[in-house]
Amino acid sequence: MNLRRLTLSQKRAFLGVAFIAPWLLGFVFLFATPLVQSIRFSFSELKVAPGGYSLDFIGLKNFTDALSVDPNYNRILTESLTEMAWNVPMILFFSLFTAVMLNSKFRGRSIARAIFFLPVILASGAVAAAQSSGLIQLTGSSEVAQELGLAQNGFDPLMLAFMLADAGMPTVFIEYIIDAVQRIYEIISSSGVQILIFLAALQSVPVTMYEVAKMEGATPYETFWKITFPMVSPLILTNIIYTIIDSFTESQLTRTIYTTAFQAQNFGLSAAMSWIYTVVISLILVVVGILVSRKVFYYN
Repeated sequence: MNLRRLTLSQKRAFLGVAFIAPWLLGFVFLFATPLVQSIRFSFSELKVAPGGYSLDFIGLKNFTDALSVDPNYNRILTESLTEMAWNVPMILFFSLFTAVMLNSKFRGRSIARAIFFLPVILASGAVAAAQSSGLIQLTGSSEVAQELGLAQNGFDPLMLAFMLADAGMPTVFIEYIIDAVQRIYEIISSSGVQILIFLAALQSVPVTMYEVAKMEGATPYETFWKITFPMVSPLILTNIIYTIIDSFTESQLTRTIYTTAFQAQNFGLSAAMSWIYTVVISLILVVVGILVSRKVFYYN
């Protein structure tokens, strides 16, 4: 293929295909077969037999059992969706605020960035596997955070609630802010990737825009809402999608699906549960993508 004869749109399309080629190859050779197998399991009753297993087609029975027979699945699914809707804005606000702070120039900026990403590294699968196998010993960031929280006595939730109430803030927002402050470690540990994405977006904003805004007398508040926020809005959509998906990786719903398969040995019901969860999350992502994309500003 002669790249010199291609038009600009064709070159961009070629680069896009080349960019997703590693994922596409991994999906075809590693993920497609288990995906199809999971669909078969969800419509069948799996019986383990010597040397393998057998599948008996039972239609939608696994799906109806998950929704109407299992006593916990509907409740756990609802609680997981509610928790996701509660946590996603919290994580996004904190990530954007932190990225803006880390993007400013100050001494020790690189160390500060590493500290905010450290919980993501400690929570990774490689570190968890090394710790469980005894190769490394960690005191546990959550235990350290809990000890620090018990040792400190400077934060009073009631005082903060009274202060926000005196400012005229609605009760729902007061509860939301207090909950965010009390769960600060959990928010930080879930925001590392989002902070990096926002940092990349902030560093791609042309400096000339800020220089012109400063010459025109714009305040930092106006600069943020007129320049910074619109320029990073495409990555806000990316972070929303990532955070929604990431919120279910270690949720109670995921653990329920796992225990149903490998402890209760009901692989068909577990596959049906996972596909119900997948369809629900896909619908949420489609709706959120459509709504947020209408407000996204793309700079060419």
